[in-house]
Amino acid sequence: MHARRLGLKLLAAHLLLGGWAQASAQPAAGDWAGHGRYRAANASLPAPASGERRVVFMGDSITEFWSPALAQAFPGKPYVNRGISAQTTPQMLLRFRQDVIELQPAAVVILAGTNDIAGNSGPSSVDMISGHVRSMTQLARAHGIRVVLCAVLPAAAYYWNPAVHPAATIVALNQRLRELAREGGHRWVDYHAALADEQGGLPLKYSEDGVHPNAAGYRVMAPLLEREIEAALKP
Repeated sequence: MHARRLGLKLLAAHLLLGGWAQASAQPAAGDWAGHGRYRAANASLPAPASGERRVVFMGDSITEFWSPALAQAFPGKPYVNRGISAQTTPQMLLRFRQDVIELQPAAVVILAGTNDIAGNSGPSSVDMISGHVRSMTQLARAHGIRVVLCAVLPAAAYYWNPAVHPAATIVALNQRLRELAREGGHRWVDYHAALADEQGGLPLKYSEDGVHPNAAGYRVMAPLLEREIEAALKP
C-alpha cells in the first residue's frame, strides 16, 4: 500500500509539473538554462562537513521526480538533487558550475539526453548530446569530482512529441555514453538494460507514461546507482 501511495504521488508530480513542463519546455523568461531554479537552495546549502562525501544528481525530470523518495531510497546519504524537468544537455551544461561544481561534491551523477532526443530545445544528434555530456564530465574531472554516468532510460514514444520514435536513438546514445564512461574511467549505470522491454520501451510495471519511472521503476534503479556511487567514492 505504501509503495502504491508513493507511486501515485510520483504520478501526481509528473502530471502537475512534468506533463506541463515537457509539453511547453519553456524556462522562466530570460533564464533558458534554469539558473534560478536552485539559486536559493544553493545559497542556503552549507559546505560539506569534514569527511562528508556529498553527491549531486544532475538531470531532468527523471532525476527531479526522485526527490520525494530520495531520502527513502538512500537513507542517511548526503545526496543533493539538482534535476530540472524538461531540460536538455546544453541547459545542464550551462548550469553545471552553479548547480554542481560550486556545491563541492565528491561525485556527480549525470542522467541526461532523453529530452534532447525528444527535441525539447531543437533538433539534436547523438554527437551533440554526447558532446555536451563529455563537457560536463571534463568540468567535473577538472575540479576533482568523480563521475557516475547513467544510461538513458528506455522509451518507445514521447507523449508530448509523438512524431519522435526514440528507442533506437536511445540505444545508440547509450552506446556512445558507455564508451565515454570507459574512456574517462567513470562509473556506468545501465538503467536501460534493467528496465527495457522487448520493444525498447519502459513497460507499464515501471512507468505510467512510458517515460518517467514510477515507484517500482525507481526501486530497480536505486541499488544499481548506489553500487556505482560507492565504487566511485572509494579512495
